[in-house]
Amino acid sequence: MQPKAFLSFAGFVILMAATWCPLLRPFGILTWDLYALNKPYGMVVLLIAVVGIAGIVLKQYKVSRMAGFIGLVLVTLVYIAAQMKVHTTFSFIPFKGMAGFLTKLIKFQWGWYPLFAGAVLSVLFNPKYTEGNKPVVSLK
Repeated sequence: MQPKAFLSFAGFVILMAATWCPLLRPFGILTWDLYALNKPYGMVVLLIAVVGIAGIVLKQYKVSRMAGFIGLVLVTLVYIAAQMKVHTTFSFIPFKGMAGFLTKLIKFQWGWYPLFAGAVLSVLFNPKYTEGNKPVVSLK
C-alpha cells in the first residue's frame, strides 16, 4: 500500500471512529455523539467511511476520493446544523438574557476535531488515479 493510500485509509478509520466521539454536552448532564444528534445521518457518515475504506483496499481510488469528498461535505453540514440548532434552540423564550444563558450551557466537545481531521485526511492524501502512465486497474 502506498504511503498516501495508508494516510487516506487512516483518515477513513478516524472518520469512522469519530462518529462515536462526544460532540455536544447539553447542560453538563450527558454527552451526545453523532448518533444521538441524528442517527440516520450518523449511519450515512459511517457508510461513507466504509465505502472509502473499501475503495482504498480494492485500489479504486476514484471511489475513495468521491467518498472522501462526500464525507467532508457531510461533516461540514452537520457542524453547521449543530451550530444553528444550538443558537436557535431557546429562541422561543421571550427573555433574551435567559435564552442566552441557556444557550451557553450547551458546550461543543472535542469530538469535532477527529471528525474533521478524518475527513480532511481522507481527501488530502488520496492517491492519484493512475500510478505513472499505467492505469491502476487494467481490464485485460
